[in-house]
Amino acid sequence: MHPLLHSPRLGLAAAFAVLAAAAPAAFADTAKEELKVEFPKAQFVGTPVPVGGIKNLEATGKPIKTLPVAKGTVLLSNEKEVTSSETAPSIGDLALVSDGDKDGADGSFVELGPGQQWVQIDLGTPATISAVGLWHFHKQARVYKDVVIEVSNDPEFKTSTIIFNNDDDNSLGKGAGKDPSYVETNHGRLIGGKEAKGQYVRAWSNGNHVDDLNHYVEIEVYGVPAK
Repeated sequence: MHPLLHSPRLGLAAAFAVLAAAAPAAFADTAKEELKVEFPKAQFVGTPVPVGGIKNLEATGKPIKTLPVAKGTVLLSNEKEVTSSETAPSIGDLALVSDGDKDGADGSFVELGPGQQWVQIDLGTPATISAVGLWHFHKQARVYKDVVIEVSNDPEFKTSTIIFNNDDDNSLGKGAGKDPSYVETNHGRLIGGKEAKGQYVRAWSNGNHVDDLNHYVEIEVYGVPAK
């Protein structure tokens, strides 16, 4: 038993109050659970193209495989409607973005044209966002530029909450971001949802370090549906 609970100077209720104040993280953890995500197999083909000229590129290391999320978090995006800045992708169908297939092979991804592009998932109902899993293209080691993820209750995103932004020079006009750029792998990128509230999730990119095109294998949105 903690020595504070034996203290003659504190009543029992006061002692527990001191313990709670001294260890808020432990008490807060009771409202969290571990997000379990299934990852596709690694699929690099050929020799990776050297990465150069990318600012704020994170050092390679252990991939993010899980996050603490609110209890009651579920996958919200599976087979939900996907729209895009391009109504007719160059390769693939927009439904691939939310079909549950995270494999990097041909036929599993959508290709959008060059420059600033976005894809958007309608969750069908408002929710508190716990996390977003993002897979651009992992058949080759690429770095996608100006990656921004935002959440809104407005399908036109006139107002939104940004939960990830590595657009360091404000190319998209949404503010300069401080999140790191990263090399795509089969682990994609797990992004904390910051408990943003909304029905729509939009992902931006602006080409990659190999070419100016934009690709999406899968976007998974996890959260707690509004009651």
